[in-house]
Amino acid sequence: MTDIVPHVTAWLRQRLPVERAASQHTCETYAYAFQLLLHFASQKRSITPSALQLEHIDAALVLEFLEYLQRVRGNAPRTRNARLTAIKSFMHFVEYRVPSALEQINRVLVIPNQKTDIRLVDHLTAEQCQAILTISEDAEDAYSR
Repeated sequence: MTDIVPHVTAWLRQRLPVERAASQHTCETYAYAFQLLLHFASQKRSITPSALQLEHIDAALVLEFLEYLQRVRGNAPRTRNARLTAIKSFMHFVEYRVPSALEQINRVLVIPNQKTDIRLVDHLTAEQCQAILTISEDAEDAYSR
């Protein structure tokens, strides 16, 4: 069994902010996604979050977690996909650190995003229309020089 704590710590403190130059908002969002996941996993496995092992976070658990987000927490598909993106980012990080878990990791990585509706703009205000026209005029001026 592989202790998950040092990997989560390295991912949140080194990989995301330093190596990937992720924004503070991204780091906080990913950390919150893992807070939810670890809490969910610890309840499902009946162990404390600090006792969780990497092997506990398998594709079946991740799928249950994603379903929980939508059915119990009422999250929209976009939010579900954002949480899945955080989990996949972590799994990509771990695949280089724990090669013995590659099969488990690959099963998580192939979980697809859920389709989302594309929100259309209902209308633009006069100010928004003017801003778009101004941008396009500025672009024309820049190209004509």
